Amino acid sequence: MTQRHHRDIARFKDVTDEQWNDWRWQLRNRLSTLEDFESVLNLTDPQRDDLQACMGKFRVSVTPYYASLMDPDDPSCPVRMQAVPTPAELVVRHEDLKDAVAEDFDSPTPRITHRYPDRVLFVVTEMCSMYCRHCTRRRLVGGTEDIVAQSEIDRAITYIERAPEVRDVLISGGDPLVLTDEQLEEILARVTAIKHVEIVRLGTRMPVVCPQRITPELVAMLRKYHPLYVNTHFNHPKEFTPESRQACEMLADAGIPLGNQTVLLRGVNDCANVMKKVCHKLLQYRVKPYYYYQCDLAEGTAHFRTSVAKGIEIYESLRGHTTGMAVPTYIIDAIGGGGKTPVFPNYVISQAPGQIILRNYEGVISKYTEPDDYVEGECHCDECEADRRRLGVAQLFDSDEPTLQDVWAARMQKVVDRKSRMDDARGPAQA
Repeated sequence: MTQRHHRDIARFKDVTDEQWNDWRWQLRNRLSTLEDFESVLNLTDPQRDDLQACMGKFRVSVTPYYASLMDPDDPSCPVRMQAVPTPAELVVRHEDLKDAVAEDFDSPTPRITHRYPDRVLFVVTEMCSMYCRHCTRRRLVGGTEDIVAQSEIDRAITYIERAPEVRDVLISGGDPLVLTDEQLEEILARVTAIKHVEIVRLGTRMPVVCPQRITPELVAMLRKYHPLYVNTHFNHPKEFTPESRQACEMLADAGIPLGNQTVLLRGVNDCANVMKKVCHKLLQYRVKPYYYYQCDLAEGTAHFRTSVAKGIEIYESLRGHTTGMAVPTYIIDAIGGGGKTPVFPNYVISQAPGQIILRNYEGVISKYTEPDDYVEGECHCDECEADRRRLGVAQLFDSDEPTLQDVWAARMQKVVDRKSRMDDARGPAQA
């Protein structure tokens, strides 16, 4: 079923085009109750009972625009599955975790997660225009729809100021675009004024669930803070509409590079053909397919998870079968704060001194001969002469130790040091 015009939906038949295209109206009129959903969906008695059982258990909110993309008669509609709760969310499996990727563990101060060496996550709001049923931050988002306390914003920015290794700040939430232009600009101006911050990224689903939010005024404000990047979240071909295309193109026309992070969801996009359509559509909208994620172990999301084998199969169906520009990286965000871990099929099938045997996307096997005069580990560029340390697993090449068993202890010490740095920054008067 294609997108319904809002006047063809009884609930919105008297809504003017001006109202419908106003993002503030969209947020004020979100669907959040059983009665709201009954007014846009044709619910059977069992479906009504199921929905009623979910109300009050977790945050529910859907923009009128996104509701217009739903099939009113089909509960397996991939748009509807992402927006309308079901009793499957009430099932908590033994492997489920409240904070599946340990963002709180790596939080030196409220609203900041500092996991990777040179970048931080800055959560500026807990509010979204729509609460996705597969959300990995469901422990947090929707807990309050009030503006984040200014004191927490101030402390978070203070942390970034006092962390000179941070060159990249990801502003997320919730959805930062639920803030007004003025509220968002205040944060952007303060973050980009920090000398060691080189780039800022915004994570938002607004181009998908409320494209009306991408206004000329917002875009004019954002373009003042280059280099600025935006990552959004398309999951299914039904989400691509003239409105979402216009939103993406407005951002792209302002020189803002766009990326997309899809979540692999059972019954929504766990199909090679569907995923390929998503990736092709993204490129048409001038959005780079960036990641597709294995669904996290967040509580109440087990019914959305697929096997990892399915994720690898989808990658096999993309790599080589379409342009590399359309192939996102398949990612598992490792539990316990292990971070984003890429998962690929194995294209190296054998290795011998000086030679590697490869197979391509078609299964063709070939040999690559390595140069016999290349000396491993020798690099005399200025950067390496200043710091000869190798990173990650390659540390073992420079170590007398046979394992990297001390890595976890070192990571724990970094967490302690970062939290101590924030305590020192606040000083005795604020502690």
